[in-house]
Amino acid sequence: MATLCSGCHGLGRVMSSGYPQAYWNTVIRMMINFGVPVPADQINLITDYLAANLPEKPKPDAVVVPGPAKVVIREWQVPIPGSRPHDPLATRDGAIWYTGQMTNRLGRVDPKTGQVREYPLKSPATGPHGLVEDRDGNIFYTGNHQALIGKLDPRTGSITEYKMTDPNAKDPHSLSFAQDGMLFFTLQQSNMIGRLDPRTGELRLVTAPTPRSRPYGILVNSKGVPHTSCSSVRTRLRGSTRRRWRSGNSRCPTHWRARAAWPATATISSTTRTTRAARSAGSIRKPAR
Repeated sequence: MATLCSGCHGLGRVMSSGYPQAYWNTVIRMMINFGVPVPADQINLITDYLAANLPEKPKPDAVVVPGPAKVVIREWQVPIPGSRPHDPLATRDGAIWYTGQMTNRLGRVDPKTGQVREYPLKSPATGPHGLVEDRDGNIFYTGNHQALIGKLDPRTGSITEYKMTDPNAKDPHSLSFAQDGMLFFTLQQSNMIGRLDPRTGELRLVTAPTPRSRPYGILVNSKGVPHTSCSSVRTRLRGSTRRRWRSGNSRCPTHWRARAAWPATATISSTTRTTRAARSAGSIRKPAR
């Protein structure tokens, strides 16, 4: 269970949950639909274990706090039930986009009219996850299952795919544009961070300094510096994005400072302790504290 149930999120998220038997059954079936290799003879065993050891927990009753605020909740039904809408994105034209993870589609909701339109993707079983809009109104998305970044032109419905250049680069997750038009993204299961130049299609990948740090969310600040959230560390890539990704220089406030070859040098910094990896031989020495 520790191996099977910690692929998308940490095991702590599972262990802090609490659901009835029927819901755990739904969770396991959803995992199987996502390609998790749960052995057929262990499906009921794992479901029963989770239901017995992580039952539904009592929840406090909601308390209405008096005040002037009024909240209106609106819902829109997606065209295909079970599509598992994910990662909503509000675009400049007022629309709301979402990824249909289980139906291999992107969807667009017009909140003014309630109209919902879905766009089928190019590769089967893409597993779309994150979404972001570029300056021209194109929608970029990450393809979890096919290791790609995709671009949808809403005006024509055409799809452009940018596939990972490294066979070890899997599970592209979240993405964010820099001011110069470069698109940065995380690859959670691969422990990598990537950059795509949409103008040329060039892809660059760098490995996060902390093993199994699982980079997840990513945002680029006003100075063009990407920040990523990881399981146990927060990562910052410092310097001009154009200069850094050409020379390979980067800085990340993780537990270590390291220098490694990518593609020339990469610098990972921290305020706690320091590790330096020789660029050529890859040797590491730890300085005295």
